[in-house]
Amino acid sequence: MTDKDIESKTIPDKATLSKTASEKAAPGKKPEWRHALSTAFKIVFPIGISVWMVMWLMSKVDIEQMRDIVSRECDFWWVAAMMVISVFSHIFRGIRWGIQLRGAGLKRVSVMVESVSIFGAYALNLLFPLLGETWRCLFMARKEGAKVSTVVGTDLGDRFSDAVAILLLFALALALAHDKMVAFLQHYRLGEWLLNIISNPWLWVGIGVLAAICVVGGIAFRDRRFMAGITSTVRNLWRSFAVMFRMKGIPMYLLLTAAIWICYYLETYICFFAFPFTRELITQPGSLWGLVPGLVAFVFGSFSIAIPSNGGLGPWNVAVTYSLTLFGVGYTDGASFSMVVWGFRAATLVVLGLFSAGYIAFEKRRGHIVPESART
Repeated sequence: MTDKDIESKTIPDKATLSKTASEKAAPGKKPEWRHALSTAFKIVFPIGISVWMVMWLMSKVDIEQMRDIVSRECDFWWVAAMMVISVFSHIFRGIRWGIQLRGAGLKRVSVMVESVSIFGAYALNLLFPLLGETWRCLFMARKEGAKVSTVVGTDLGDRFSDAVAILLLFALALALAHDKMVAFLQHYRLGEWLLNIISNPWLWVGIGVLAAICVVGGIAFRDRRFMAGITSTVRNLWRSFAVMFRMKGIPMYLLLTAAIWICYYLETYICFFAFPFTRELITQPGSLWGLVPGLVAFVFGSFSIAIPSNGGLGPWNVAVTYSLTLFGVGYTDGASFSMVVWGFRAATLVVLGLFSAGYIAFEKRRGHIVPESART
């Protein structure tokens, strides 16, 4: 036996090494059943909720009457104005996110890139919840060469601002239309359950105990490798989240937040002028030119987004429809209103998403947006 034969037997070739590496990596691969379950939860579950709630809504209305209302009574010029306002709300959101990103250490990007990141994100959210949030964080992190956890931290700050805005609007609606707000919550078992849960002191005790367990567990296992990784990620997320309290441009951030939510509100309110039955709310005594019913419909529509669905389809429509019935609007009329507003808002997002995809592809060709794989 020659030295060459011995070497060939003792040193594995590249194919063998590749096979061995893949075999070793195989145990870490997610099992098929877990992958299927994850896919079902992320895609099938939201679609199921949307389909079920739309079917439930449609079962309570006269479809033919609804078609006549939309085709004969709707003034689509007001709907077109709503679509324009919707575009501006996303632009304002993109600029606001840019302030947070710069506060977290990322360099300034153009308003176009900031806007495109939001256009694409909200279009993808029509497919299933949080897909857009994941995409925009990855897009900006790869484009700027930043840590994903840093960008995600700014996204958490973004959502925190939205939560505060919704709670403030909820408080305002509760002050202006307390009886309507309570009637809405008590109409649905979920709303009644939420009222009981929030008023239960054991909820807050449980939250405190859970927080204490997390703190004690973190201290007890602080020397373990997995805990060091978790601690590092959480610290990075917190650092990026907390930057919104000390970043430059806080007055502009607050102004943009107000602009975003005023636009969101106007998207609902301005469509009151598109239908005769909602125009009546504008002249209704005590409605403040329709601002109060618009606020109630808008607030509950905003809260319904918390239910996982495709861009709010289903939960948003049910919430807005029933909100309008509290002010004397018929169920079929309210459903017609909600379907038109949601449908044209979704159409706007689709167009913006296509624009976003086209812009990114064009910039990549010019080399202005370099894929991560092309970086050295």
